[in-house]
Amino acid sequence: MEYNTVREGLRLPEYGRHIQKLVSYAQTLEDRAERQDVVEQIIQMMGFLNPNLKNEADFKHKLWDHIFTISNFELECDSPYPKPTPETVYAKPEPLPYPNHRIKYRHYGMNLEAMIKKAAAMEDEEKKAEFTRLIAMFMKRTYSNYNKEGVNDEIIRGDIARISNGELEIAEDQAIRVKTYNNKNKNRRRNNNNNGNNNKNKKRYRR
Repeated sequence: MEYNTVREGLRLPEYGRHIQKLVSYAQTLEDRAERQDVVEQIIQMMGFLNPNLKNEADFKHKLWDHIFTISNFELECDSPYPKPTPETVYAKPEPLPYPNHRIKYRHYGMNLEAMIKKAAAMEDEEKKAEFTRLIAMFMKRTYSNYNKEGVNDEIIRGDIARISNGELEIAEDQAIRVKTYNNKNKNRRRNNNNNGNNNKNKKRYRR
């Protein structure tokens, strides 16, 4: 009996030990044509074992990469694709740079400065004014979530001017209106509808 503790580790466990043994067998074949034939049959079996890969565009390419990986990149055969190397298969992705940009106004979120830069770069004055108005509405709604006591338009006007270095402004006579949703009214309407439906059902049962 062969115990797992003395067996060679599985290089790609999803294919199981049987496929790994077949690949090892193919590597022992001295006749290249015979070895090629066995390898192509193993590739077909690997496709049957991983039907989920068939939906991917590079399905065949992945199977060939996998068989070379199972052979520890020592299999000698003709592949329709470039032979992979341990460096390409096991390469670790470059770590993403951690953003070191300090957000001056955290309560508005990190996208606000990008929005303001985009508005400031607009050449069409009408579009610039409209986009600035939308930014101001966004700022007011976001600030209201941050400060439950509410926010007045003067705060928004001052902040948008400071963040844009004076390139954007909201006129003093221009109100910054933000739609508010009254959940109490919604719940009241929902309760009234439920009560109405219950009354209808009661009348129906009385008949």
